[in-house]
Amino acid sequence: MAYVVTEPCVGCKITYCAAACPVEAFREGKDYLVIDPDICINCNDCLRECPVNAIFPEDEVPVIWKDWIVLNAKESKTLPMINDLKKPLLDKHCNIKEL
Repeated sequence: MAYVVTEPCVGCKITYCAAACPVEAFREGKDYLVIDPDICINCNDCLRECPVNAIFPEDEVPVIWKDWIVLNAKESKTLPMINDLKKPLLDKHCNIKEL
């Protein structure tokens, strides 16, 4: 079972999680990140690094964000890999204003 990035990441795209990932499972979209479920090893490293609580084990994704399970699986096949820190977006949709 892989981890899943969900809605709270949109507009934030804080990359601490991607930098912590030991297997390069993160992929970068325009305003959010996703996790490739075929690469994720369920190590918990990303979970501890997400300041907006956007990452969940697949079987614990809240009902309102269940569609993100499919989105992560699909988008991770086409988006570029990210494994380093980048400046976060912190746009108006992000629930955290500064780090």
